Amino acid sequence: MEPIFLHVDDALIVAEKPAGLLAVPGRGPDKQDCLSARVQACYPDALIVHRLDMDTSGILCFARTAEAQRRLNRAFEERGVGKRYCARVIGRLEGAGEIDLPLAVDWENRPKSKVDHALGKPSRTRWRASGYAAASGTTCVELEPVTGRSHQLRVHLAALGFPILGDPLYAPPAPAPRMYLHAMALSLFHPADGRPVTFASPPPF
Repeated sequence: MEPIFLHVDDALIVAEKPAGLLAVPGRGPDKQDCLSARVQACYPDALIVHRLDMDTSGILCFARTAEAQRRLNRAFEERGVGKRYCARVIGRLEGAGEIDLPLAVDWENRPKSKVDHALGKPSRTRWRASGYAAASGTTCVELEPVTGRSHQLRVHLAALGFPILGDPLYAPPAPAPRMYLHAMALSLFHPADGRPVTFASPPPF
C-alpha cells in the first residue's frame, strides 16, 4: 500500500503513518512491512529521522540526503522541532496544564516505561482538554511533548489518571479499534534552506 505523502522535495519527505503499522522494520520476517519500507519503495533514497509507536498514527518525516538527515537529527535532539498530538482519554478532563514527571524504562515489564523519581529522566508534557464526549465518557486532549521520552505521552496521561483510550499497555481493556493517539502537526526548519515549515494531519477520530 502506497503511503499518504503530505510533502515531497529533494531534501524532505513527510508522510502519514496509519495506526498499527511499524515505523521501521522489526525483528523477524513478519515485521518487515513498515512505513519506512513503503516510503522507500516510492523514494529509495528516503532516510529515517524519527519514529512513532506502532499504535500511534500521524506525521513522520524522512530525509533524502545524508546532510538533510544530519540536520534533522540534530534539530530533534536539540528540541528544535515542534510536535503536537491529539489523544482521546478515558474520563472527563478539563482545563490545561503541564505534566512534569521523570520517566525510565520499566525493565521488568518491557517495553513499558514508568514514572521513576529516583532514576527517571526529566520529562515534560503540555496538555489542553478540547472537548468531552458524554456518550463515550472520553475527552479529546491536545498534547505538546516538551521532551521526547519513550511512551512519554502515554505514561504521563495514565499517571494523571486519564489513560489513552485503546492503549494496550497503560489503559484498562476497552472495546476500542485502535489506540486514540495521533501526531497531528510537525513544525521544523527545512533542512535544505532553513525556512520554517509546518505540516498538519487532522486526527482521524
